[in-house]
Formats: sequence, C-alpha cells, structure tokens
Amino acid sequence: MKLSISSTFDAGNIEVINADSPKNIQLKIRKDTESDFLQWFYFRVQGAKGQVCQLNLTNAGEAAYPEGWENYQARASYDRETWFQIPTKYIDGVLSMELTPEYDSVYIAYFAPFSYEQHLDLVHDAQQSPLCTLESIGQTLQGRPIDFLRIGDGDKTKKKLWVIARQHPGETMAEWFMLGLISRLLDEEEAASISLLDKANLYLVPNMNIDGSILGNLRVNAKGVNLNREWAEPSIENSPEVFYVKEKMKETGMDFCLDVHGDEGLPYVFISGIEGIPSYDKKLNQLEGSFMSNWKAFSPDMQDEHGYPKNEPGTANLQIGSKNLGEEFHCLSQTLEMPFKQNDNLPDPIVGWSAERSIKLGESLVNTLLSIVDDL
Repeated sequence: MKLSISSTFDAGNIEVINADSPKNIQLKIRKDTESDFLQWFYFRVQGAKGQVCQLNLTNAGEAAYPEGWENYQARASYDRETWFQIPTKYIDGVLSMELTPEYDSVYIAYFAPFSYEQHLDLVHDAQQSPLCTLESIGQTLQGRPIDFLRIGDGDKTKKKLWVIARQHPGETMAEWFMLGLISRLLDEEEAASISLLDKANLYLVPNMNIDGSILGNLRVNAKGVNLNREWAEPSIENSPEVFYVKEKMKETGMDFCLDVHGDEGLPYVFISGIEGIPSYDKKLNQLEGSFMSNWKAFSPDMQDEHGYPKNEPGTANLQIGSKNLGEEFHCLSQTLEMPFKQNDNLPDPIVGWSAERSIKLGESLVNTLLSIVDDL
C-alpha cells in the first residue's frame, strides 16, 4: 500500500513536502487563513502499518508560540475517539514525531480535535432538555449560525452567568470543557446543578469561532482576525462572532463570565484575571480570591502558582474579552487556560492533558459557581 498523507477534512491542516519514505516524512503546518499564525496541525497517515514513521514538521520554528513545542508530545488516534501521546522532539526549529502504526490509517493532531459534527451533536443534544433553549444569534463570516444556549428558566431576577469558549479555534480543549459543563448542568439528578439553576441562568457559546475551527486555524476567524482582540469595537465586517455575542450579553445582562482557552506554553491549568481593569475594586478582588480557592478545592487540576504575569492597576488591555466584559458589566470575568502539554502537577504519561480531563474540569465549574453565586 502506498504511503498517503491527507488533511482535506474538517479542521485538517498540513502541507506535504516529501512522503517518499516513512522514515523521513517532510511536512509543513499551513498558516491560518489570511494570517501568519500557525501551530495547529491535524492530518491522516495511510499505508504505513507496521513501519517506523518519522514525521518532521519543518516550519515548527515559525509557530506562533515555539515555546509550546518544548516538552510537548503530539497526539495520535486510530478511531478519532481515543487519543494518545507519541514520542515528539523539537530540535533546531523542526518538530519530529515517531510512530509505528498498528493499523492502516492513523490520525495525528496537535490536540484531540472537536469537530463541527461534534459541535452540532453537542448543541442539538442539549436542546432536547426542557432546561435548555438553542438559538442562532447571528452568522459567521462564512454564513454559519453562531449557536447560543440558555440553560435555566429565563427568570431575569436570577444571576446571569456566561461561559464562552474557543475564540481561538485550535484550542479544542475549550469545547471539550463545554461538553462537560453542559452535560452536568442538564443532569436533572445532579443536586449541584439543580441548586445552581435555582439561583441563576447560564448563557453559553460552546464555540465562538466555527469558521476558524473548520478551516484548521489556530487563532483566527475566516478573515484572519483574532477574536480575542475585538471586544472593544467588534464589527459585523471583521468579527461578527464577537459582535453578535456581545449584543446578546447586553440584552441579557451579566453577573459573571468565564472565557475558556488553551495555552501552548505553560503545562498547567490556570486563570488570568482582571486585576488591571480601571474599575477593579475590593469586591472583585474578594470574588477572584473565592473563585480560585473554591475551584482548587473542587478540582486539584486547578492551581494559582503558575500563570501569566498580573496586570498593574489600570493597564489591562480592554480589547481582550474577559477584561472588556469585566469592565463593561463590572462583574467577575475570568479567562481559563488549559494546557496542550501536561498538567505537570498531575501528569498522565499516556495521554497528557486530554479531552477527558477537560470534560471533568468543565463539570467541576458547576460546584465552583454554586459556591460563589450568592456573592456575585
């Protein structure tokens, strides 16, 4: 069987330079649409069963976050459900992966993908719960619906809790997180969810960047725009995904927001806060402290020793989603980051940080929100 490498599928990304020999396959990561960002890859290898394969991403040194390759292990799967790490090295700007396929076809990706079909399954399964409504609140640049879920009874006197995910499409762990959160919220036998929905309505956008996800981008939408720098002045022309979501936020109001992401470089789960926004005060400081300490108690994957440097007072970039919303709605608004690598505090040598760990972290948000909802 002839060796074949392809990526012409949902979220696929690779360019083949030379695949004449399994022991020296030369590949390139394709740049994001209308952008110089690159890092996400996802491709299929066929015809190499039982053969030692070395796959070299020759332009890895040009990635948006080359530090992300240090101590990183690529993921592989034979069924696109179970993903495992494969030996990976980064030397002199080249990311090299080794694998001896057990079957005729194997998929290799930067992280476990979350396809558009999986997204559609997620929102359509959710809408079948009497607790949930599904709405298209606008269209992406390529004409796809921006899916919005409301979980709860819509009582406007209750707290209004927002969670959005996957502004950066290659950060697929964010939508795995949403799967865990939504599944637990809709479990009518889950006491924490019942109690939370007695006090609050949840407003959810499981995937902010549908076009970029399908196109196989790391960071931008179909026009090359980084959505998480658009919140100060979103436009239908450049960032309709942000424009329509922010209009919905203004319509519903907001008492809390979590923006869910993945971080290429740091091997930890952590929060980026809003201490640098102009209106930051004692109440927001106390809420941030309670939110973090409680989440650490509910999920040992969460920690606060490692993360981004804190902003000095008044220096936050208000183009960034969580900081813009914290300022505009004067509420607790946080960015969650999960790793592409391991959680070094609780490493898993087989799968690394995984879709399953992301799901569990999403489930744990329910208890965390319940613990602070009365103080929001």
